[in-house]
Amino acid sequence: MISFSLSVIMLIIGYKLYSKVVERIFGIDPNRPTPAIALQDGVDFVPLPKWKIFLIQFLNIAGLGPIFGAVAGAMWGPSSFLWIVLGSIFAGGVHDYFSGMLSLRHGGESITETTGRFLGTGMKQFMRVFTVVLMVMLGAVFIMGPAKILDDLFQGAGGGITMWVWGIFLYYFLSTILPIDQLIGKLYPLFGVAMLFMAIGISFVMFQDGLHVPEITMDSLQNLHSDPGAFPMFPMLFVTVACGAISGFHASQSPLMARCMTNEKQGRGIFYGAMITEGIVALIWAAISMSFFGGVKELNEVMAQQNGNAAWVVSTISNSLLGKVGGVLALLGVVAAPITSGDTAFRSARLIIADFMKSNQKPIRNRFLISIPLFAAGYALTLVDFGIVWRYFAWTNQSLATVVLWVITAYLIQEGKWFWVSLVPAVFMTAVATSYILVAPEGFQLPTRIAYLVGVGVASLPLSLALYKAYSRPEKTSKVLVH
Repeated sequence: MISFSLSVIMLIIGYKLYSKVVERIFGIDPNRPTPAIALQDGVDFVPLPKWKIFLIQFLNIAGLGPIFGAVAGAMWGPSSFLWIVLGSIFAGGVHDYFSGMLSLRHGGESITETTGRFLGTGMKQFMRVFTVVLMVMLGAVFIMGPAKILDDLFQGAGGGITMWVWGIFLYYFLSTILPIDQLIGKLYPLFGVAMLFMAIGISFVMFQDGLHVPEITMDSLQNLHSDPGAFPMFPMLFVTVACGAISGFHASQSPLMARCMTNEKQGRGIFYGAMITEGIVALIWAAISMSFFGGVKELNEVMAQQNGNAAWVVSTISNSLLGKVGGVLALLGVVAAPITSGDTAFRSARLIIADFMKSNQKPIRNRFLISIPLFAAGYALTLVDFGIVWRYFAWTNQSLATVVLWVITAYLIQEGKWFWVSLVPAVFMTAVATSYILVAPEGFQLPTRIAYLVGVGVASLPLSLALYKAYSRPEKTSKVLVH
């Protein structure tokens, strides 16, 4: 378990060191009034303690990504360890911190409005539609995922999967319209205990039983997927793991917490810290998936037999390693993660539309008027095959992360700050998102050589524009170089 253990240590070191660099580049002002104080409304702008905000942020962004995504990502082998570590530190952490802090600095505004602020009105209009569609799509995904796990856990008791779908829908609706401190603020600590038990319990058993986790070697860094031709490591791995390394969904959630923070000093722990914590969860599930069935080859065989059903893998591992009671608690942790992302996905969609319509969300009637159509669209998506929705969500999610990284880069260039911290991951993710849709089964299914060439070409365009903007203005150039 040397590679796994070192990966966890590197994530912790990354938080301790690199997050401070990112914070310094942003330049916090502890004396600046936050939206929770200046715009307090008792519904969305509500001051909360830091520990509770962190826990809500972590559960919001976790979802199925660092669990199901890590299980699927492990099919490529130990290379997934490297992406989780490097992605979390240099891409996901930067993405989450700046998206949250920019919202904090601008009245708790949604990422769509922040995009318009730095990339123009046209991009803002596009992002309004794009992000709301992503939120509804994610909400639908995070209904069916946990509903299938619960149905499997209770072996179809009661009304079967339909009963669980409607139960989750009811919870989502209440958490979307009620003040954030009433339902979300009270239940999330309990869900957090289940999530922590799951991660700590799995890790403890891994070490206690001495399970063999594949190490990172030159041989193991090759594409170990059972069908490497159809699933090239680049860009498939970088889209599949998603939330365990970087996720555009996080940028939609951070404004929710920006509206509850009482000091800018809290940002590093809440935004960057939650991303690193999610990376650790992803590492645990990638490691146990590669070891539990006997190796990467065996994991691929199991996933093929189960038609790619990661929920079955999670259920089997939890029940086998933690016993009946422990398995139930661990599975509840796995269920809590997507549910606590799905509810805030719909809540985020409500706030994005409210920002666009300039709708005061204090009256509950206004919350109902926006929420009901959103849930109608979400229900319609639950009728579509889960696998299809998930595949399109994965690409859409990483495309949103790419746009947000370019928003951050534009902000840093405009302020004359050290923009390379976001420029490098922005260029990389542009190549990833472009290449993926060109080679993926749900995309254009082009040969990789064409997809790679187009991906690099597309990524070079905003890179050239960013460098031109950064170094063509004499009054900013000195600041850029100094920082």
